[in-house]
Amino acid sequence: MNTFYSTVAGGNVRWQALPGKGNPVVFIHGLGCASSYEYPRIVSDERFGGRAAILIDLPGSGYSERPMTFSYRTSDQARAVTELLDSLNLPRFYLYGHSMGGSIAIEIATLITDRILALAVSEPNFSAGGGMFSRQIVAQPEEAFVRDGYAALLAAETTAWAGSLQSNAPWAVWRGAKSLVDGITPSWLTLFQSLRCPHTLIVGELTETDTDVERVRALGIPVLTIEKAGHSMSWENPSALADALASVFR
Repeated sequence: MNTFYSTVAGGNVRWQALPGKGNPVVFIHGLGCASSYEYPRIVSDERFGGRAAILIDLPGSGYSERPMTFSYRTSDQARAVTELLDSLNLPRFYLYGHSMGGSIAIEIATLITDRILALAVSEPNFSAGGGMFSRQIVAQPEEAFVRDGYAALLAAETTAWAGSLQSNAPWAVWRGAKSLVDGITPSWLTLFQSLRCPHTLIVGELTETDTDVERVRALGIPVLTIEKAGHSMSWENPSALADALASVFR
């Protein structure tokens, strides 16, 4: 586990460099998750092809620190990750983000336009309004969620998401969710469709298709489907996700 002090976040960001061949794939996780928890299974899968990987725990998540003064908005998370990637002096790399991490990855791709070989995002937030969990979280004021709501959310969660959620600071979860509900201008979808680097959308077969996905298809942007998986594809069908990423990051 490596440590980098982020002046953007005001705390230490921790990340893992997993050895392998070629330019590394940088992984950005979603709301309430942690790359150190979610992606070793993907990277170690034979279908991933032995590629090098960098797994970043966003500020407030996993092994990274949880500064109370940080906003945890997607745009500031993108700036913190960009600061880390700049410090690594990576000449070229691939970028993958899931859910909120996909939205953050899209913003990173607009900040680092000349070093990203290709971008893949799986079921990101493309528009303001958030998803079911983020709307549920911000239905409470931040103080109430930190005091009571986080513990209630954790106690009610029966999926593997609970394992990483418990490693997240409740204020980071609430502020991240609020950022997804608020959205950005231009929208993540607008930024995504205007990227110059090759970019691909990944969706789960069991996830209900929405208008943003159909709009991406209509634009001719590649869309890959992970069979037998929904939104939580990294643990519902990790081998299929590893295979999809390998096909994009050639």
